[in-house]
Formats: sequence, C-alpha cells, structure tokens
Amino acid sequence: MNDLAPETEKGSLKDDIWARNEIESPCVKICVIHREAGICVGCYRSLSEIGSWSTITSDERRRIMADLSSRATSLVKRRGGRAARLDRREG
Repeated sequence: MNDLAPETEKGSLKDDIWARNEIESPCVKICVIHREAGICVGCYRSLSEIGSWSTITSDERRRIMADLSSRATSLVKRRGGRAARLDRREG
C-alpha cells in the first residue's frame, strides 16, 4: 500500500475523516418554485421554509420533512406548454 495514503478501516477511508455535521435537508438540487402552488418542485418546501431552513430546529425540520410527500400531489403537471397555459388564462 502507498505510504502516503490515509489510514483505512476495512478497506475504506475512516469515517472521521469524511464525517460532516451538515443540516439534514430534503433538497434534491432541482430548485424551481411552482408558480401556482408556491413550493419547490424538487423538495416541496415553500420559499419561507427554504429561507429559514438553517435556523429552525431539527425537530421542526423533521416535522416539515414528514409533511413533504403529501405536498407532491398539490403540484399540477404541465400539459401542452405555453399554448395550454394561455388557454387556461383565457378560459
């Protein structure tokens, strides 16, 4: 083994080297706010929740994350692009 390689445990790098103390997040890096629903189409959080995510408690984050799957059904999938959107406005 290379003398310069970090120590390994069972063939992989030690967890303490790569461990991070990050805030748990439902973010999937698809950050687009649905115009009508007002929630992110990737993680289903509101702009307010996204903005305050780093300052709210872990318990509050977990409560929000438990509710996210029920929000997915509130998003209406687009059908027909721009023409259909214009028809909805006129009709």
